[in-house]
Amino acid sequence: MSSTPTSPLHLAVALDGTGWHPASWREPEARPRDLFTAAYWADLAIEAEHGLLDFLTIEDGLGPQSSHFLDPDERTDQVRGRLDAVLIASRVAPLTRHIGLVPTVVATHTEPFHISKAIATLDYVSTGRAGLRVQITARPNEAAHFGRRTVPRIEAYDDPDALAPVTDLFDEAADHVEVVRRLWDSWDDDAEIRDVATGRFIDRDKLHYIDFEGTHFSVRGPSITPRPPQGQPIVSALAHDTVPYRLVARAADIGFVTPPGADEARSIVGRIRTEQHAAGRAAEPLHVFGDLVVFLDHDAAAARGRKERLDALAGLPYTSDAPVFTGTPAQLADTLQELQGAGLTGFRLRPAVLAHDLPAITRGLVPELQRRGAFRHAYEAGTLRGLLGLARPANRYAAA
Repeated sequence: MSSTPTSPLHLAVALDGTGWHPASWREPEARPRDLFTAAYWADLAIEAEHGLLDFLTIEDGLGPQSSHFLDPDERTDQVRGRLDAVLIASRVAPLTRHIGLVPTVVATHTEPFHISKAIATLDYVSTGRAGLRVQITARPNEAAHFGRRTVPRIEAYDDPDALAPVTDLFDEAADHVEVVRRLWDSWDDDAEIRDVATGRFIDRDKLHYIDFEGTHFSVRGPSITPRPPQGQPIVSALAHDTVPYRLVARAADIGFVTPPGADEARSIVGRIRTEQHAAGRAAEPLHVFGDLVVFLDHDAAAARGRKERLDALAGLPYTSDAPVFTGTPAQLADTLQELQGAGLTGFRLRPAVLAHDLPAITRGLVPELQRRGAFRHAYEAGTLRGLLGLARPANRYAAA
């Protein structure tokens, strides 16, 4: 899917706790006491929809948040604990009308049959606005929560042999998505007859075994949930290097990437397109979104000062896998349009402090982009696929 600097861009927001800065919960407006309530998440979703954003993502995991990549930490000065992302999305879906809802799903220890059913249900509850963000975990302690497998500890990040288990986890995630997608197609769109006169509720010939046999899964199907309203809800994934780029190219509708500048963005988009071609998907649309953590204020000095104050509370400067932007909405709009010119089709913004930076996105950045003709003035589609310009796909099992 190509993009030009003058074409409208897509915007999403990533929700995590009280914000992406670890000291965000200590801000006066952060509402940490409400963090584990439905009302808190509903308010965030409603604000994101106010800004006409394409979708929101919700972070999740299979263990407490940690400042370490592989192990839980012992910190007590940062937010720890989460509600289930899929259940949050299902709760806020009836309270919104347009915005897409994309919870994170950890494929490593979660059965694809269960995820297929959960996201299909979310698509029904939201009337066609569901998606998922597929994620892996290489943490040995999280494997121990389930007791069905072990995940070897990564000892050397520059040793290809040591990283081989991670490659296998990404291959498993690709198979996981393939099973989920096949299960979504295991009911024809017209499988439900609901004919009271004849007593036939369902046409059994329009339910299909998927008979998936792979290295990681052997799944027969069919699903117990009818085909979702979108046919195929959106699948997305975060990617930082070749192996996850390959997952995006093989399995996703959206890839989230983290280039620090336009040159790097152009290179990453090229690598993903190459992998997409190798996967036989060159003709299929695939969005590539740039991720940025954002500190937004009325002037750049105020944004920098807020970050410095939060860093002091956290005890060290904040860094991220994604570029960290501090500045004004107009400056951020300049940055987004520059990166868009490098081939990115949209952006997923990570608010440093949700209570402050989410409204700065919806009420500051969005009007600025609208003034430039770079963002919509109203929702123009009823489904998440429609917002992203993606057609509803045909069912792979339906008779011609």
